[in-house]
Amino acid sequence: MILAERQARIEAEAAAALARDTASRLDAEALQLKAAASSTEAMIAHLKLQIERLRRELYGQRSERTARLIDQMELQLEELEAKATEDEIAAEAASRQAASPMLAQRRLPVRKPFPEHLPRERVLVAAPTSCPCCGSMKLAKLGEDVTETLEVVPRSWKVIQTVREKFTCRACEAITQPPAPFHVTPRGFMGPNLLATILFEKFGQHQPLNRQSERYAREGIDLAVSTLADQVGAATVALKPLHELIARHVMAAQRLHADDTTVPILAKGKTDAGRIWTYVRDDRPFGGADPPAAFYFASRDRRQEHPDAHLAAWSGILQADAYGGYNGLYDPARPGGPVTSALCWSHARRRFFELADIAASARRGPSTAPVSPIALEAVTRIDALFDIERAINGLGPEDRQRVRQEQSRPLVDDLHAWLQSKRPTLSCSSSVAKPIDYMLKRWSRFAGFLDDGRICLTNNAAERSLRGFALGRKAWLFAGSDRGADRAAIMATLITTAKLNDVDPQAWLADVLARIAATQQSQLSELLPWHWRRTTVEHRSAA
Repeated sequence: MILAERQARIEAEAAAALARDTASRLDAEALQLKAAASSTEAMIAHLKLQIERLRRELYGQRSERTARLIDQMELQLEELEAKATEDEIAAEAASRQAASPMLAQRRLPVRKPFPEHLPRERVLVAAPTSCPCCGSMKLAKLGEDVTETLEVVPRSWKVIQTVREKFTCRACEAITQPPAPFHVTPRGFMGPNLLATILFEKFGQHQPLNRQSERYAREGIDLAVSTLADQVGAATVALKPLHELIARHVMAAQRLHADDTTVPILAKGKTDAGRIWTYVRDDRPFGGADPPAAFYFASRDRRQEHPDAHLAAWSGILQADAYGGYNGLYDPARPGGPVTSALCWSHARRRFFELADIAASARRGPSTAPVSPIALEAVTRIDALFDIERAINGLGPEDRQRVRQEQSRPLVDDLHAWLQSKRPTLSCSSSVAKPIDYMLKRWSRFAGFLDDGRICLTNNAAERSLRGFALGRKAWLFAGSDRGADRAAIMATLITTAKLNDVDPQAWLADVLARIAATQQSQLSELLPWHWRRTTVEHRSAA
């Protein structure tokens, strides 16, 4: 009887163990299948992203949403890659536990080597003193395997003590002491690198001072918002001479890009829809040797008086949209002569593209308006002009004008005739009639690029310079006052100009803040980003 019970118990335990092993194996297989599905999903997203990038390289940027689409696909790929890695780790652990073979893992991308300029810290893993197999101590080194891991060192703070020794003369009892060191701000206690960090994070990375203060507090440094604001104001005053030099450089251009965007400005119990105006000098599209720069103004409204005042002493070619506030500049009776208007083909194309976006129409579903064939044809014709412009970008004005006369003028004339033929067939309420009228009423200003190689086809340079404000105002919500908006315009002028010249804005600001007080007025131009970059490159080459 006892033997029978023991045999039954052994059989039951064996059956339970077999059931557990089977369940563990099934769970492992399920996790492997899940990991394979995640890997396949990530691979599909990766291939879609590659296809979209190749299409953009082959055909150019087909729409203004292409860049946003690629960004969204990259975010989606990031999530899928993380998900696939988590599933693979879980499947591998389950397989080890169930002692079942793993399915084929996805092919991971090859990691690029870490930059050579990064310092290397060598950590040597202790080697065995004897052979783990036989116990012998006669070991000879065959080589080594090195595994590199990228790590970050938390920001470190330090206090610099500048000691000024005081001496007295035993002969005449006069007291001698070196002068106090220069501080960027009056009664300042912040070094130039810290000031540059605060300025760049506030105006370049759009991090309000209260968030910076909270982050510094977590690092053990108590810097109140009022203290940071005081230092920002003083540093802006110190940098204002460079701002004036950049403004002078921009206003000496023969051609400017102009645009504006909203910046809410705090008022009594509300915010006013203020404006940030930008004027960009960029001669690189027509092979100009002068460095690019951007100049900003702030205002509480969008009245015509602002661009009239900004460009009162300037004349040349103004690339802008069809905003009526610029019309005073085009007046033949304007003192100093009228400004030449050049309109933006991207603005015109955008109006047609909104009616011809097949992808957006498909997303909205069957209830949306059908794609306009006239708008689609207009986009196709305008894109042919953009293809020509990409090929001549960077050539001299004469070469650009010659190519435009040979290749672009026939397309522009055909587009003009085609728009004129289509307009009478459309009613005034037709959605596609509005972009057609927008172009036909201003055709001479759209076609002006054919006769002047300095004119660009678009005003994208100005739009790019305002992108930071469009993104940043979601973080800081509004400017606290008119002076705050002016301060933002000054710092945006400095930071954007540095970026246009391929200069690290934070490193440049730190160096300028350390040197500007000791620099003579006649030598301030040496601190401008384009001269500073050349000097830095020369010093590195000499080193």
